[in-house]
Amino acid sequence: MIYQRNFLKELSLTAMGIFAVLLAVLVSTQAINLLGRAADGRVAVDAVTALVGFWVVGMTPLLLVLTAYISILTVLTRYWRDSEMSVWLSCGLALKQWVAPVLRFAIPFAVLIAVMQLWIMPWAELKSREFAELLKQKQELSLVEAGEFNTLGRRNGRVYFVDTFDVDSGVMKNLFLREQDDKGNDNIILAKEGTFSLKDNKRTLELSNGYRYSGTPGRADYNQVSFEHLSLIISTVPKIVDPIAHRRTIPTAELFGSSDAQHQAELMWRLSLPISVLILSVLAVPLSYFNPRTGHTYNILIAIGLYLVYQNGLTFLRNAVEDGKLNFWLGMLPMHILIAAIAIILLRVRSMPAQPFWQAVKMSLKSGVK
Repeated sequence: MIYQRNFLKELSLTAMGIFAVLLAVLVSTQAINLLGRAADGRVAVDAVTALVGFWVVGMTPLLLVLTAYISILTVLTRYWRDSEMSVWLSCGLALKQWVAPVLRFAIPFAVLIAVMQLWIMPWAELKSREFAELLKQKQELSLVEAGEFNTLGRRNGRVYFVDTFDVDSGVMKNLFLREQDDKGNDNIILAKEGTFSLKDNKRTLELSNGYRYSGTPGRADYNQVSFEHLSLIISTVPKIVDPIAHRRTIPTAELFGSSDAQHQAELMWRLSLPISVLILSVLAVPLSYFNPRTGHTYNILIAIGLYLVYQNGLTFLRNAVEDGKLNFWLGMLPMHILIAAIAIILLRVRSMPAQPFWQAVKMSLKSGVK
């Protein structure tokens, strides 16, 4: 029908604009946050751009939910404000007949969100964490300052001093290193050259042509050993993200049938967003009602309030499932059923414009019971 084609066209154009605005605001906010963390040394500087990209992928499902909801509200509210909706209704087009084109618009959003939530998001989260950790480790290894004493790793009280450092080749000249073993003995190492390396999931310091002195301070029992090559392990097994170590990185196929509470909570969240975009789209139809005579925009405030209740309710139930207080279905269904019931009741209420609001609500509830 003509009204459906025009409606879907306007919804599509509005959705593109809203998505672009929401994305620009959130990306700029996250970029500033990551730059602040990079300045504190918590994130590698080189990782900021890539992490923003991974973060955009992670936020896209929620942005799509908001985009669909706001687009339908915006377009239908304009129809009411410009009296176009009154014309359509007077021609015999019932309000509930707008649900079909709204769902035609929302279903592609739901499919895209489902694909991202179930398959793309776990992969993106895993790659994001791995990338951030690897760049941070490489940045730590590159922070070598010649002529200064610096700590090396987090164990054995290692302190090293470098006479000269070639940035291009990564070779340190005339290196001094002091550490303590498990028995409290001091180990002093002097080497002509040294380089940092990252291989086989181990961070090491490779030394060549030097001496190692071991003993207890205050005693004359130091041992001297010369070496041509010496490898010192700085840390074993860098903190690379394990897919099963964090629930957000677990493939969706492994979540189905799992009895772990955290896995059930994650599966519940991944399935909830595609469902919520459909329910919110239907809810936007009656919430878009606008009386041009009064000029009040209470409908927008109510729409925002219901969205916050919906999303916060899902988050609350997810946390309850994660803590083992609720099972999967008791966490999954209540909020979807509640918001869907509100949408159906409001559709019936707006189909009785001559009735006072609360009286129309009572009549809708009574007809629902029957």
